[in-house]
Amino acid sequence: MEYTDVKYEVSEAIATITIDRPERMNSFRGRTIDELIDAFTRAWADKDVACVIFTGSGERAFCTGGDQKEFIETGSYGTSRNGLWEVERFHNLIRDIPKPVIAAVNGYAIGGGHVFHVMCDVTIAAEHAQFGQVGPRVGSFDAGWGIAYLAKVVGQKRAREIWFFCQRYTAQQAEGMGLVNKVVPKEKLMEEARAWGKAAAGHSPTALRFLKAAANAASSDVSGIAYMADAGLNLYVETQEGWEGRKAFNEKRQPDFTKYRK
Repeated sequence: MEYTDVKYEVSEAIATITIDRPERMNSFRGRTIDELIDAFTRAWADKDVACVIFTGSGERAFCTGGDQKEFIETGSYGTSRNGLWEVERFHNLIRDIPKPVIAAVNGYAIGGGHVFHVMCDVTIAAEHAQFGQVGPRVGSFDAGWGIAYLAKVVGQKRAREIWFFCQRYTAQQAEGMGLVNKVVPKEKLMEEARAWGKAAAGHSPTALRFLKAAANAASSDVSGIAYMADAGLNLYVETQEGWEGRKAFNEKRQPDFTKYRK
């Protein structure tokens, strides 16, 4: 597959997969998800790859979620090869690839981008990175992995706080709540991520595969909820309430959800 939204590189047994849309804060559209699925599948199949680093282009953003401008302009997040919106398939691919996945967060990890880093096995963050959710503010939600798995990572109280109030958290705050494994200066981010990747590459691949599968088993109950939540979101985004959130975001105003409480 020829990539336009993603970069794929392999060196020293590490596949580095980069969302390459810095002009859109590395937000994703249908094609981006297609390419990410293809890239992660390549890394899975490549016997020379022991570990994956997942990051974003530039220093401003790891990923800021779905491309809201694209949705306003076209009425969707754009076309994919098969016509399906497969972000849920991508979530599961991050979990299922039998190799460690390291998120190298180089800026904003917001909305769907926040879910992406949560799905990774570990997260290394630059000091300037920021984390948070915006779904309820912009007419979106992830009631599957986005909150159900997040609650297993940071606990119920924190997960509800993150989603209900849509606050921003520094890298240091995220590390304190167990959302991030390590914080480093931005100029050291990829060096640190690669050091972790090289360490994993030196370990037994069969042991790592079984350990990852065992760790995933503890949250396997979320899988069914995630597919149901994705189906619900697909219906919700087409409602007037969903459109109000996106329009307000693009018009840089506060959304008015008052009438939807009735």
